[in-house]
Amino acid sequence: MKMNFSQAPLVSVIMNCLNGERYLREAIDSVYSQTYSNWEIVFWDNASTDSSAEIVASYGDRIRYFCGDKTVPLGEARNKALKEAQGSIIAFLDCDDIWLPKKLEMQVPLFQDSAIGLVYSNALYFTNQGREKKLYKKGILPAQGYCFPLLLQSYFLCLPTVMISRSVLETTSVWFDPRFNMISDADLFLRIAYRYKLAGISKILVWYRMHEESLSWKNPDLFIGETQLMLKSYKESFLDFEKKYRSEIRKLNVRLVWGSALTLLSYKRFLEARLILASINKWNLRILILYFLSYMPVEFVSTFIKRMRVQPVN
Repeated sequence: MKMNFSQAPLVSVIMNCLNGERYLREAIDSVYSQTYSNWEIVFWDNASTDSSAEIVASYGDRIRYFCGDKTVPLGEARNKALKEAQGSIIAFLDCDDIWLPKKLEMQVPLFQDSAIGLVYSNALYFTNQGREKKLYKKGILPAQGYCFPLLLQSYFLCLPTVMISRSVLETTSVWFDPRFNMISDADLFLRIAYRYKLAGISKILVWYRMHEESLSWKNPDLFIGETQLMLKSYKESFLDFEKKYRSEIRKLNVRLVWGSALTLLSYKRFLEARLILASINKWNLRILILYFLSYMPVEFVSTFIKRMRVQPVN
């Protein structure tokens, strides 16, 4: 299905919420502030027990509100919201992130190229402590066009920057894979990138709020396990996957170990970090540095970690 650009396509903004009252108004207001006006919010309440429902109700019927009767995994909840979407373009916004006003205006026109299945932009990662980090360097985006290999070895998409074509979604047999708790969005977007072009905008169009209590920070072992399961499914689905992408898979595995060890060190789980680092067959300088760090005093390691990053392992 090719989009009709004789008039502005409807954008369905998927918002999933579980007790998100703290930042919810800020997130919703950022949609209402868009300079592009043809949008709907599909709001899926994952059985919240706070005031999220009341906050949404105060905005009127431009938000289409749905509520599950029980809390389900996030990927499953996103699939439920997607089934209710009416737009030809799908966008995503979590309840603690913020869109800048021209996000939709700048991204929607990129879908006029029917070969493009996914559009993304730069983002500013920030924490409640005020620490900030741009997702990409000024004026530079990692990839445009057919870029599955690069995305596989060094995943670079930030969910609230992403928009996808509804027609592409309809040709995808599995949307957010319910087997995954941590990487369901990365898996879906990688599968789209395997078949379609990506287009990126170098400007920061999203503020992405980081939480150091998130699953990605606390469970690097789960993150590794899910990624290995994802690779196994690609081996079964994509012809000659391991042969074609041997180098990218190796770099991904090294990156997984690096990020997971860094996370474990930040939680002072030094022995677990050493065990993960020891699983790499071929070490590089970064891996070696982390291994020696695991023997250093806690205060030194904490200072090092703070200087290293703002985002989690994925």
